[in-house]
Amino acid sequence: MRMARVRTPSGARPALLRGAEWREIDELWAARPRETGRSWPVAGTALAAPSEPRVVVGMSHNGSPSERARPPQAFLKSARTVVGPGAAIVLDEGIGSIAVEGELALVIGRRARHLSPDEALDAVLGVTIANDVTAVDQVALDSLFSQGKNGEGFTPLGPWIETDFDQLALSISMELDGVVVAQSSTALLAWNIVEQLVYLSSIMELGPGDVVLTGAPGTTVPVSAGQACRITIDGIGALENHTVMGGSRASVLLVDDVLQED
Repeated sequence: MRMARVRTPSGARPALLRGAEWREIDELWAARPRETGRSWPVAGTALAAPSEPRVVVGMSHNGSPSERARPPQAFLKSARTVVGPGAAIVLDEGIGSIAVEGELALVIGRRARHLSPDEALDAVLGVTIANDVTAVDQVALDSLFSQGKNGEGFTPLGPWIETDFDQLALSISMELDGVVVAQSSTALLAWNIVEQLVYLSSIMELGPGDVVLTGAPGTTVPVSAGQACRITIDGIGALENHTVMGGSRASVLLVDDVLQED
């Protein structure tokens, strides 16, 4: 089943996909969502980010099996970085190199705390596609990733939530301006989905709508302003966003600035 948030003049509305229509429902997180009677055709209907999370948490150093030698670690992103399909990723001047990262994202469907491996997937409503945009040059200056992960539009999500998924091996493809630049699979993540949920729920509470960025398995690609990024994940769909130049971030230190001061 596919669930989305449809853009309307009165704001984003939750909906289920039925044939060629998005049918409005009362709530994405309800055990049995009820249709309201309103609907929109799939063709020509714009979608918002499929969730409005209170918490966006990502897994660090989770991009390859070799990184399993390190302990699991996570970082937080501001929920205000979340945007939907077609939205702009703003690259501020002076922030340094930027990378887009194609990732599988988990959308939590219920309260999740101290999950066991057997119950971890029961806490997941479904999966969607995420672009974990990162200001690469800022990472070395901030071990908490606050400077590098929280730019405007730095967490595109979408296009919808897929509730039926295979957690082990979903292929990921990335394109820049129509050219394939990376191909991989979620099977290459150091920590799989169940392990991530057990770990994350041991250190924090997650709840309905919250998003887990599961890691970029070789799907990190440099990007510059004016480019279109398209991420496709098998069984889900494709998420496309574009980069634009933003305002000045001259007050933010770059790695070169620190070296010169030393």
